[in-house]
Amino acid sequence: MASAITEFSGSTPAFVTAAGLVLVWALTGPLFDYSETWQLVINTGTTVITFLMVFLIQRAQNKDSLVLHLKLNELIAAHKGASNRLINAQDFSEEEIKLLHDFYCALAEMAKKDNDLGKTHTVEEAQDNHNDKLAAHMQ
Repeated sequence: MASAITEFSGSTPAFVTAAGLVLVWALTGPLFDYSETWQLVINTGTTVITFLMVFLIQRAQNKDSLVLHLKLNELIAAHKGASNRLINAQDFSEEEIKLLHDFYCALAEMAKKDNDLGKTHTVEEAQDNHNDKLAAHMQ
């Protein structure tokens, strides 16, 4: 049910329906002398709908995020040179994520020095490659 509501709520008919309801509400203002009850109807309606939509939007984002993670995990697992340490990285602690972020920042810095972004796949390989190049230049 939530999937159907989420799909419908992002559609043109849903927008037209919502805009139509607001228009009908606005046009009935003079009939009700713009009373507090008349205003309360739209305020209550929009508050309830907004409250429910927050949960639907979060559910849709959670599902999209999970699917994206699964697709990325498949790519990492299927690629021979990729580091499998990143599979399910979304489950890592903040400290582990920070540590990996620092590793990849170091990798990016080494790649900038090498002028070749595609040469290595892990920080360890990058460090070995970088050390080999330094040793070769020293000779």
